[in-house]
Amino acid sequence: MPSEKLKRIAVIGPFYPFKGGISHYSGMLARELSKRYVTLCYSFSMQYPKLLFKKEQRDYANKSFAIEDTRFIINTANPFNWGRAAAAIKKEKPDLCILSWWHPYFAPCFQGLLKKLKGIPVCFICHNVLPHERFPMDAALTKGTLKRAAFCVVHSKEDGADLKRLLPKMSFAENMHPSYNAFRFSGMSKAEAREKIGLSADEKVLLFFGLVRKYKGLEYLIKAAGALKGRIDGLKIVAAGDFGGKRAEYDALIKESGAEDCFSVRDGYVPDTDVEQYFAAADLCICPYISATQSGIVQIAFGFGLPVIATAVGGLPEAVTDGRTGFIVPPGDEGALALAIERFFKEDRAGEFAENIAAEEERFSWGHMVDTIEELYAESGSSDTRI
Repeated sequence: MPSEKLKRIAVIGPFYPFKGGISHYSGMLARELSKRYVTLCYSFSMQYPKLLFKKEQRDYANKSFAIEDTRFIINTANPFNWGRAAAAIKKEKPDLCILSWWHPYFAPCFQGLLKKLKGIPVCFICHNVLPHERFPMDAALTKGTLKRAAFCVVHSKEDGADLKRLLPKMSFAENMHPSYNAFRFSGMSKAEAREKIGLSADEKVLLFFGLVRKYKGLEYLIKAAGALKGRIDGLKIVAAGDFGGKRAEYDALIKESGAEDCFSVRDGYVPDTDVEQYFAAADLCICPYISATQSGIVQIAFGFGLPVIATAVGGLPEAVTDGRTGFIVPPGDEGALALAIERFFKEDRAGEFAENIAAEEERFSWGHMVDTIEELYAESGSSDTRI
């Protein structure tokens, strides 16, 4: 039940038109919070300097994630801005501030903001407690920022363990990453989606989606494809996402696998408006990560009722129920991955897994996420911050 003391919530983080899963997350969380509370949304006037992030950071094509009256007032690289932004937030007298945390780059900015927001309880939603690609001082920067919270929410047991190691006394709860069901813009059928991206109706389609980084293990799916060629008729693997300048390396691996004709590659950022066609066209989503805490890709797939084969890293085994909503395989094991893919098609598990995904909908709901925040707020004493 909503707390009587909790009436106004400020949500701070990336919002539309910023690209990426965390921007989508901010918008969907704010929309759910607004069903119960006055919700104030604050985003960045400048998120990353071009020196660090040279590509376009905004995507204006899809307004479905837009939140009306979002205020873009925070410049993450300008300390003189942080006090002014905090003053604007404090003027609205929120009872709770919710911030997304996913990378220590934001530590100086968030610490500067929170010093000025002293007296307002703070919740950090930790998409990753520590970054996927570690660097010196990342733990110290993370600890120095998260210690200012009254409580945190994590999306996996691994992140909970990391948080506990850094801040043993921090109050937190684990809540599964909610599903991104908002990408079903047109209710596109599988046949329509396949026609749109040039796939045939009788192909067995695997989808690898999102930014291509070493830790995401695409190379193991490529190797598995080599083993599966000739064992699964009509196999097609769609790899859609930004290869970060490493496309040639993966093209060489695909050629080496002997399964070139099985691959369809789209290199580059996939706009929100194009996401539906890839997930609607697929039979199975593959997340062969070498390391992870959790994955928004799994939750996009579940939003389409699409089963997932993922690796036993981070929170992926918590999100994908082995044998019910997909399969879990060891990381870095292309043989096990190939066997799981073959098993899925041989046993014809698509319908059963889709039904099980629907049955687990509440576990991944945004309402459940808000319930978790409310419970932590009540347990925290509502005004006990660690700033």
